[in-house]
Amino acid sequence: MTLNLADMVGTAAALCSMASFTPQIVKIWRERDASSISLRMYVVTVSGFALWIAYGALTGSWPVIAANSVCLLLSAVILALKWRFRDG
Repeated sequence: MTLNLADMVGTAAALCSMASFTPQIVKIWRERDASSISLRMYVVTVSGFALWIAYGALTGSWPVIAANSVCLLLSAVILALKWRFRDG
């Protein structure tokens, strides 16, 4: 299987999107503090990823589904940590 330029750009974009949540998760977990996290922003982010997954399913785009599923999971972890450390 050969990747064309569009596939390479899409893969790089997906990896960057997925990796962008990891430092925030680590920071919240280490500090046990999520007070700097915007609840509204992450609710919108999680909703956006859910809609991208629906779009991917409707158009049959498995790369869109896969990348956004990982991003949905990671942003949902941040929301869960926001809830867990809400008093911190």
